[in-house]
Amino acid sequence: TELEDQTTAEETKERLNLEVKIEKPSPCQRHVIVTVSREDIERYRKRAFDDLRGKAAVPGFRPGRAPHKLVQSLFRQEVADQIKGSLLMDSLTQINEEHQLTAISEPSLDMEAVAIPDEGPMTFEFNLEVRPEFDLPNWRGLKLERPVREYSEQEITKYLNKLLARYGQRISTAGPVELDHAITANIEVQSDGNRVAVLAGQQIDVRPVLSFQDGRIEGFDAAIIGAAVGEKRTVKAKISPDAGNESIRGKEVDVIVEVNDITKVELPELNRTFLDTIGGFADEQELRDAVSAELQRQLKYHQQQRVRQQITASLTSSADLALPPEMLRRQARRELERAILELQASGFSQEAIRQHANELRQNSVASTERALKEHFILERIAEEEKIDALPNDYDDEIALIAEQQDESPRRIRARLEKKGQMDTLRNQIIERKVINLIEGAAEFREVPFEPKADNIAAVDVALGGGARRRHPVREHPGNVDRGRDGDPRARRPGEPVDAHLPAAGSSSRVGEGDRPVDVRVPAEQAQ
Repeated sequence: TELEDQTTAEETKERLNLEVKIEKPSPCQRHVIVTVSREDIERYRKRAFDDLRGKAAVPGFRPGRAPHKLVQSLFRQEVADQIKGSLLMDSLTQINEEHQLTAISEPSLDMEAVAIPDEGPMTFEFNLEVRPEFDLPNWRGLKLERPVREYSEQEITKYLNKLLARYGQRISTAGPVELDHAITANIEVQSDGNRVAVLAGQQIDVRPVLSFQDGRIEGFDAAIIGAAVGEKRTVKAKISPDAGNESIRGKEVDVIVEVNDITKVELPELNRTFLDTIGGFADEQELRDAVSAELQRQLKYHQQQRVRQQITASLTSSADLALPPEMLRRQARRELERAILELQASGFSQEAIRQHANELRQNSVASTERALKEHFILERIAEEEKIDALPNDYDDEIALIAEQQDESPRRIRARLEKKGQMDTLRNQIIERKVINLIEGAAEFREVPFEPKADNIAAVDVALGGGARRRHPVREHPGNVDRGRDGDPRARRPGEPVDAHLPAAGSSSRVGEGDRPVDVRVPAEQAQ
């Protein structure tokens, strides 16, 4: 059959005669110098022109009848680009198969700097960030702690009220500002008396801590409570050492908050109509059961995170995993993206995800280092145990995210594929399987789980201005719905974070030389 012929052709495809030199500037970096033989260049050139000759439309000649030398002359540059792209793609594929470099990012390859010489071999080079080599310690029989908690009715009520607040009506009030009010404010940031940024129209919940992408204000409630509309209050903010605006990294800055509006939330009445609207619940108790299930699902996330931390602490002590800071900064966005995707699948609200994202940004180097070490270790275990993601695993994970974002799984999958996030999802699935494997071979001691104090309000802007890339947030009404298996499950209402950022860029644009050559030639060019 045609498929069998294609498979056979791929299996029998002649391999390139490559000379590969791999330098190791650091445990996580490789500089690769590749030399492609002249014989391979001529073989690819002949194949390209043979394929082109039968299709080339040259004025004055029937298709496929133009003289070979004329076709070569007319299409020389186009075919050269195609040959270069094909040689680079095939070379990189072969190098990966033969040298198993375990790359953690795309190769940094300047396509414009690569040229096919008129004579002799072609040489190109690229940089690659890779997983460091290390001996994997014994992971079986680890002694681990598992946080556990039985949520009280009071805790369920508190969480339910937070959920209902998303459906509540915000009512403007003359003030003064009280705890758990919300304000609309203009924010001016100053450092040493100089204006750094102006952030207009920020929606802020009044809580003890106000978190930004690059810093935080402690005691925000005490500073703003009692203010009236039109009043200004000045507070101090501590800027992260990893802030995007280098001029204020690690500094304490002045934040002037001008109150434009004050609102409070009036919760909806839990009547039959409302319960039916948000998820078809028969009564308040069924809604409370759904909230309890949601809290248990989030607890499972915290248990897995605690296991990851303990595994990393236990296994990295004997593994050399020194990671260069410049690599950590480059990988920070990917790790943030992965963390947000996992939080979405674990049922956290947009507000909770925003808080966590800001915390990761504020400590991006340290949090990325921790996450990469976890990933390297879990990836090694997955390779040794031959653990991989199956098609139904993707379906289950995508369905969970779809529930949280109130969208169809088909649309979620399309967005993940379009923005290059399927590899991130695959890693998430595999790592969860590895953790389950380690848990099955571990000895556990249960310890009480203490949730973090619910005292942080987070906004998705940077005090230093627009240095940080923001995650787009899409509005939807949200709802509480039943899970895919028929069990009630609280779905987070409000504004879910759309965490699917474009894949981290690189200077490599390998493959663009594989665009088909335009075989049409203008009449004047053929003269």
